[in-house]
Amino acid sequence: MTQTIMIDPVTRIEGHSKITIHLDDDGRVADARFHVTQFRGFEMLSKGRPFQEMPALTARTCGICPVSHLVTSAKACDQLLAVQVPETGADLRRIMNLAQVVQSHALSFFHLSSPDLLLGMDSDPATRNIFGVLQAYPDLARDGIALRQFGQEIIELLGGKRIHPAWIVPGGVSAPLTEEHHAEIMAKIPDAMMRIRRTLEWYKGVFGDFDAEIRTFANFPTLFMGLVDEKGELAFYDGKVRIVDAVGNIVADQLDPTRYMDYISEAVEPDSYLKSPYYKPHGYPEGIFRVGPLARLNIVDRCGTPLADEEWAEFRMLQRGAVLSSFQYHYARLIEVLYAIERMEQLLNKTSILNQHVRAYARANQFEGIGMAEAPRGTLLHHYKIDEKGLITWVNMIIATGNNNLAMNKGVYQVARHFIRGNGKEISEGILNRVEAVIRCYDPCLSCSTHAFGQMPMVVQLVDAGGEVVDEVARST
Repeated sequence: MTQTIMIDPVTRIEGHSKITIHLDDDGRVADARFHVTQFRGFEMLSKGRPFQEMPALTARTCGICPVSHLVTSAKACDQLLAVQVPETGADLRRIMNLAQVVQSHALSFFHLSSPDLLLGMDSDPATRNIFGVLQAYPDLARDGIALRQFGQEIIELLGGKRIHPAWIVPGGVSAPLTEEHHAEIMAKIPDAMMRIRRTLEWYKGVFGDFDAEIRTFANFPTLFMGLVDEKGELAFYDGKVRIVDAVGNIVADQLDPTRYMDYISEAVEPDSYLKSPYYKPHGYPEGIFRVGPLARLNIVDRCGTPLADEEWAEFRMLQRGAVLSSFQYHYARLIEVLYAIERMEQLLNKTSILNQHVRAYARANQFEGIGMAEAPRGTLLHHYKIDEKGLITWVNMIIATGNNNLAMNKGVYQVARHFIRGNGKEISEGILNRVEAVIRCYDPCLSCSTHAFGQMPMVVQLVDAGGEVVDEVARST
């Protein structure tokens, strides 16, 4: 008899989703799917709004990575204004975005994934959480809490509050950095640097204990995509698109973000509200690509800061060509935290960082604007069209997590097929936790990523008190 195993909900991620695993008559995995079950239509909600509202409005898609939407939306609005953002304004945007990288990566690694790494994939689920980590490994837990706090405090010092700051605006930022806040941020950097370096040394000493997970957690050839600067270094705020293949060869380079429709297309699966972008020249689904920390470290020629470059060189020695296992998103995430702290210090040491000229003013001079930046989870894009009055008429948002959708689905199938064997009757909680854990590698942000563009499925189910589906209505478009 065929059997379906359902993991609902997937735990320790942001947002709502489930996983279904289908076993054949012999108890072997025939298919496995990652379903995103929530829906938020910010593209439609934005229509008719003044474009100046878009950074603050779209930042509300998420409480974890609002700065990424502020930055990307503001860049799209800069194009609508047809202005050049003052250098100091752009640098301050960079600092806030890097601060968000630190706090978001710390949340992902320490709060969501470290329970698996520290306590074990098969440990008691009642204690396999941040509280269990705090009890068993208090020093590491405190490092994670402190690093997240470091990033959040910088966001608050710059933007006035830790969540949904409205400080990044079309044309730049709304207020310059004060000497007092500059000194306060600089004073926090040495402690943060010490904590991330200590965490990296610990991780490099233990990840080899997870050989089976490294081999099976979405470990397969794909393309990798992200932004690089003119030197081929990490570019979180501004850059051009580079795509490399599984052996590290550059497939495309210096692609213009404003021409993204030439090389990125989006598919919709019937069982998820999450879109599936792919590399257009290779078609669907062969154009599968990954974004985010692992992808960024695979595409760059170097990070661009001294300590991160040393760690990056060591990371790239894990495998000839690109590092393929999505388990190593964790490693890449820690290297990016180190880079972000180093890079923030470089920017804060610029003599111009306290300059008062931080914003360019203009009315709308273009009817279309596109912004692209690197969010913690990968490449993020906002595309707006406006009318003569400056009101939004059309929006498309390609969210970082969506870019990884094809890879997450393939990864769920790979890990389920490896760990679920035999007749399917003896499937431990630890095995199912591994199926969830492959999704955690990507640190998906599902609230950000579920939007409407083109065909979208909708299913409404009526469920009785016992959990049985008694009626169902489906709409395919």
